[in-house]
Amino acid sequence: MNAKTLISHASVTLAAALFLVTPGAYAQSQLPENIRVPEGHKVAMTTVGVGEITYECKEKANAPGQMEWFFVGPKAKLNDTNGKQVGTYFGPPATWQALDGSRVTGTQLAVAPAGAGNLPYQLVKANPAEGKGAMSSVSYIQRVALKGGVAPGSECTAANKGEQQLVPYQADYVFWANR
Repeated sequence: MNAKTLISHASVTLAAALFLVTPGAYAQSQLPENIRVPEGHKVAMTTVGVGEITYECKEKANAPGQMEWFFVGPKAKLNDTNGKQVGTYFGPPATWQALDGSRVTGTQLAVAPAGAGNLPYQLVKANPAEGKGAMSSVSYIQRVALKGGVAPGSECTAANKGEQQLVPYQADYVFWANR
């Protein structure tokens, strides 16, 4: 591992530690600028998503004969900081649903690298929520503290075209509301 990789891993670990050690603080200054939530919002809820991402081996668009793993969709439990399930995350479209039935979808605004082998950080602008409950006031969703979830490392060839693989991942989803 070279020095640049070590520094990258250290900064990702530090950012993750800040979220775990100081729940509710969510030091936006420690995150890539493009995924920071705009001023005027407060943390409404924090969850830990634990689940898997489905990928499928398919032919690349506009590249006949070339194959690659394509993102199919996520499926995860959303747990509170004590490990109790409070909702689910699934898609497409990306949907966060609380156990009270309220749910929200969103439009991705930005992503930023979160370290080798991890899905990227993400900032999502929430669409108006469906139902009354935990998701009804959500304005933004951040994906942070990522572990895993990237496309499989196994070969994707014509021989395994159509094969699907499940890749485990974990991420904190921070739900923000207007102040």
